[in-house]
Amino acid sequence: MSSNNNTSSVESVTDGLKKHNLNDGFKVGLEDVNWDHSFVRELPGDSRADVIPRQVFHACYSKVSPSVQVENPQLVAWSESVAEILDLDPKEFERPDFPLFFSGATPLVGGLSYAQCYGGHQFGTWAGQLGDGRAITLGELLNSKSQRWELQLKGAGKTPYSRFADGLAVLRSSIREFLCSEAIHSLGIPTTRALSLVTTGKYVVRDMFYDGNAKEEPGAVVCRVAQSFLRFGSFQIHASRGPEDLKIVRTLADYTIRHHFPHIDNMSKSDSLSFSTGQEDDSVVDLTSNKYAAWAVEVAERTASMIASWQGVGFTHGVMNTDNMSVLGLTIDYGPFGFLDAFDPSFTPNTTDLPGRRYCFANQPDVGLWNIAQFVSTLSTAELINEKEADYALERYGTKFMDDYQAVMTKKLGLPKYNKQLISKLLNHMAVDKVDYTNFFRLLSNIKADSTTPDEELLVPLKPALLDIGQERKEAWTSWVKIYIEELSASGVPDEERKALMNSVNPKYILRNYLCQSAIDMAEQGDFEEVRRLLKVMERPYDEQPGMEKYARLPPAWAYRPGVRMLSCSS
Repeated sequence: MSSNNNTSSVESVTDGLKKHNLNDGFKVGLEDVNWDHSFVRELPGDSRADVIPRQVFHACYSKVSPSVQVENPQLVAWSESVAEILDLDPKEFERPDFPLFFSGATPLVGGLSYAQCYGGHQFGTWAGQLGDGRAITLGELLNSKSQRWELQLKGAGKTPYSRFADGLAVLRSSIREFLCSEAIHSLGIPTTRALSLVTTGKYVVRDMFYDGNAKEEPGAVVCRVAQSFLRFGSFQIHASRGPEDLKIVRTLADYTIRHHFPHIDNMSKSDSLSFSTGQEDDSVVDLTSNKYAAWAVEVAERTASMIASWQGVGFTHGVMNTDNMSVLGLTIDYGPFGFLDAFDPSFTPNTTDLPGRRYCFANQPDVGLWNIAQFVSTLSTAELINEKEADYALERYGTKFMDDYQAVMTKKLGLPKYNKQLISKLLNHMAVDKVDYTNFFRLLSNIKADSTTPDEELLVPLKPALLDIGQERKEAWTSWVKIYIEELSASGVPDEERKALMNSVNPKYILRNYLCQSAIDMAEQGDFEEVRRLLKVMERPYDEQPGMEKYARLPPAWAYRPGVRMLSCSS
């Protein structure tokens, strides 16, 4: 990319920052970060220092430095809200050497880089050791609130876990990960975050469709940010390796609870967390007597809550392998994800998943339960929890998911209380007529609780979503809307108040795959403005944002071509 492009990129960064009062709160530069590398300090590490692909035993990580080659790297996009949680001065984005630090070409002063070791079930089958094959943690920092944050570069080069791959990432997948991390956060769903996206200035060879037609694509690196990138698979790998490694499961669990679930460490008997298991022998699980059981329950409930939130906004993760499941209940690893366009419960955005649709939209809650079952089985193998405690964690997953999902759907419809029949019938109608999930719920708030509305006018507020439906389907929808209006009238909530509440949970803007693709196409030509614009729109998904309506449009015909709506795991 030309140096002219680089200059305009820096100017654009500067313009974006002029709007900010840079003296707000406590802000630091990159040289003044308060590093605290607890993961490396407190857990066993790899005894070797090379990056030769291999099995790494008795270790939670391998120390490794970024090795990505760069040539005039450029800052494509950045998140001001992530900089804020890190106490990072926004002026740092203007530094000419910022892209060098966040591509991995120049080490951060005080950082300590490593790649994590983990395993996982992939599509239901144990895959053994996986690990950070192209992600390298730069270190952990403590912000002014004493919150721990880990910075990680994705696409920064080979690690011992890279297997046959090159450890690099392309601009296409990096834009998707950067934007979706921030979009999911703005939708109010727990997720890993993204601080920055940098091009490397080098090309990477990728076979996008696994059809033998590999091509060169621009390389890029995303800086991901989370309080921890620990996964279910981080624990599974050690339990799978026999008795001598079981103590690592305990050590890692102790570390995780100490740093990320401190309230569990501080529990006492007075908290009285005893629960009947509901089994015939009327046995009781006392969570205060076993911190690992209390932790397993919390991991299960956080996971259930996260997936209920996904279902609410129509998000399909695409690769819910156990190595892609965060123990903090965060949405993690954005690969071939997709938001529902037309409502289709069997939708999967992952071409690899097409034969069995294991990870399709409707299956996500059950897959979450299956993954939790693998996680608690690991804790049982390490003798941290017993069978009753493991079963109880699974039970609590189911209860939490149903509670949260019912609450989400009740709010989406603006109902006073959950109505299973009304909601089931609605989803059935939406599936039959392939109704756009996001736009329909946004339009639904325009329905007035007025039972005197003539039949021929009932569907007017929904018209933009109910396209090309025949007379028979119109009658089915009219009959549903009538029952819906009865429910609304009974609640007594004024129309405008209900509309505001519904609009606060039904987004107008979601990161549809075709919007990503438009931004990718421009960025691959060296124009990053659409990536930045899309980020700004997705930061306020529930607002009307006059002038931005084009970002709420239905997908155009070209959006259904391969590589846009559906992607492979390596994308």
